[in-house]
Amino acid sequence: MRKLLTLLAFVASPLTAQDFSEGSEAKTWNLYAEVPARFEATVVDVLCELTGDCPANCGDGARQLGLVRTADDVLVLPMKNSQPAFTGAAEELLPFCAQVIEVDGLMIEDEDLAANNIYLVQRIKAGDADWIKANTWTKKWAKKYPEAKGKGPWFRRDPRIREVTEREGYLGLGTEADAAYAAENF
Repeated sequence: MRKLLTLLAFVASPLTAQDFSEGSEAKTWNLYAEVPARFEATVVDVLCELTGDCPANCGDGARQLGLVRTADDVLVLPMKNSQPAFTGAAEELLPFCAQVIEVDGLMIEDEDLAANNIYLVQRIKAGDADWIKANTWTKKWAKKYPEAKGKGPWFRRDPRIREVTEREGYLGLGTEADAAYAAENF
């Protein structure tokens, strides 16, 4: 029943019901509908919360993580860390699986966009420890894929992405479709 109530609260609860901006030091990304938000929450495995499929340690990095806000028991979806790319939130939160932490970042809420409780985590605080910046994703990625060293954006060198584009092409329609598109347009 709690999972159903959490899901309903996630879908139906507007951010305007409570103001979580007090004390926030979040830096703006100039995104439409962003609002500073600082709150306490428990780090959870989203699939576990919604379905009851709960592997150890929040799936060890293979699952999307969420934040169940202490103030209202709403499931918030962290989609990025404080780095420029829309990556890293799960990596930043994994060390805090099942722990109550405080986060500071930007919430995106917009009824017209159907955006509800989308969160961009910038800082994390566990217990009495100091705030830490949520900006370690690139370093963790580089450590995990040392063979991908080089210049240019990380996603051009990521072995997982390279494997998919070599197999399916950049357009996702196959390498023959890529070649035909290039011949017609370049």
